[in-house]
Amino acid sequence: MGALGAAIPLAPPFRIGSRYGPRPGLGSGPRSPGWLRDLAGAWIFYSVLPGWSRIAPRFERIARFAPWVGVVLGLLQAALWTLLQGRVPLLTQVALVLALGLLLTGGLHMDGAMDTADGLAAGDRLLEAMRDSRIGASGAQALALLLLLKAAALASLGAIVPVVLPWAAFWSRVAPLVAMERFPSLRTSGGGALHRRHWAGLAVELRPALLLLGLLLVPTIRQGLLAEGLWGGLPAVLVPLWLGRRLGGHSGDTYGACVEWSETLALLLAAAVWLGRGGGALAQVESVWRSWIG
Repeated sequence: MGALGAAIPLAPPFRIGSRYGPRPGLGSGPRSPGWLRDLAGAWIFYSVLPGWSRIAPRFERIARFAPWVGVVLGLLQAALWTLLQGRVPLLTQVALVLALGLLLTGGLHMDGAMDTADGLAAGDRLLEAMRDSRIGASGAQALALLLLLKAAALASLGAIVPVVLPWAAFWSRVAPLVAMERFPSLRTSGGGALHRRHWAGLAVELRPALLLLGLLLVPTIRQGLLAEGLWGGLPAVLVPLWLGRRLGGHSGDTYGACVEWSETLALLLAAAVWLGRGGGALAQVESVWRSWIG
């Protein structure tokens, strides 16, 4: 199954037994604004968190709200990091936080990253390899590489991880919006094609993300960690552009690959900036985090 929408239900009823099926408390309720229904759809599609009551989800333009969902997931990972800080060994802490990230998304984006890696290695059989539910050697290598690089970045960032994680989650969910704007869908059906059919242009689709960006900037500037947060915007643009040019378009799978690789590179860039200006001192790290939560 592809990432970021390869199996979005096109119309009710939902498929019973799938991750897109009805959840407790999820009903039609009173008429809700379209944007709120899209936000509810993004919430239950991009995460495994409980659905909202009395708001019927809609899946036509959910990608614009993916950064909001991503930041929530990043904050949950940040909370776990804080809870484990000083209570377990560092490697255990890193592994548990990464595992939580996979669990919260149901592995949705990582699935797309693995499928995309298999597709890139398949040459002319690109789409066939990406549709195959079996994981190939390239997909397995992509999984290992992504997890190892994320682990290295988190270990290097130390106690400012809770500040950087929401930023990386934000930028990684902006990356598919760039892909949708610049490239056609590789398939005529599925989530990638659905996103393209309802696409209103990058200037419109970015509005929710720009609002969220403003909210993220305030505490980050106060902590003096603006560079660590903003550098993640670079892979959010370059990854979808490179991948789109390499493949000639995008699909639900490659949107997931954009999320995973943009997030990984954002974390690595933040670690490079932090360590490059002497941020490895434990006392300084603890001081920043204490002021963040205080």
